[in-house]
Amino acid sequence: MSKKPGLTVLAGPTAVGKGTVSTYIRDNYPEVWLSVSATTRAPRPGEIDGVHYYFKSKEEFESLVAAGEFLEWAVVHGQNTYGTLKSTVKQAIAEGRSVLLEIDLQGARQVKQALPDAQFVFLAPPSWEELVRRLVGRGTESAEEQQRRLETGKVELAAEPEFDHTVINDDVRRAADELVSLMGLTPHPR
Repeated sequence: MSKKPGLTVLAGPTAVGKGTVSTYIRDNYPEVWLSVSATTRAPRPGEIDGVHYYFKSKEEFESLVAAGEFLEWAVVHGQNTYGTLKSTVKQAIAEGRSVLLEIDLQGARQVKQALPDAQFVFLAPPSWEELVRRLVGRGTESAEEQQRRLETGKVELAAEPEFDHTVINDDVRRAADELVSLMGLTPHPR
């Protein structure tokens, strides 16, 4: 089932493993182009402009927003702004690449407004208990922040019917292979 290359949007609840699945795909499926976000955040050590992010000043970002240059954008944690540039996604698709955009639910809804023909995939945990275990197990958030994220996670899980497909992240490689297959590509043999 070979599909015409295009845009696949991957979203799901907090701590479900979107970044882990996307990283696996980036490392194992070079034919998939992972979209690079623009941000007003300063580069961290080792980050390269155009590879990890497109680093923009606040003024540059606001100008791009005003010009309608983003598929989606949002202010994250009340500090820095992140967004997906239309031009980079459209260029990759024009080059015949299969594009994967890993974003949050709010961003996925914005993309659906702009590009309703894109494919939308919901990454789900095997169970609520597993989602809680993953979030707590990360150890990167305070108990208060964990509780806030779990409340958000309940709302995010309820959005699953808005998506074209659901992939259960019970095993990173299996989930990545299923996602790649949904993109019309052949998963690599194990």
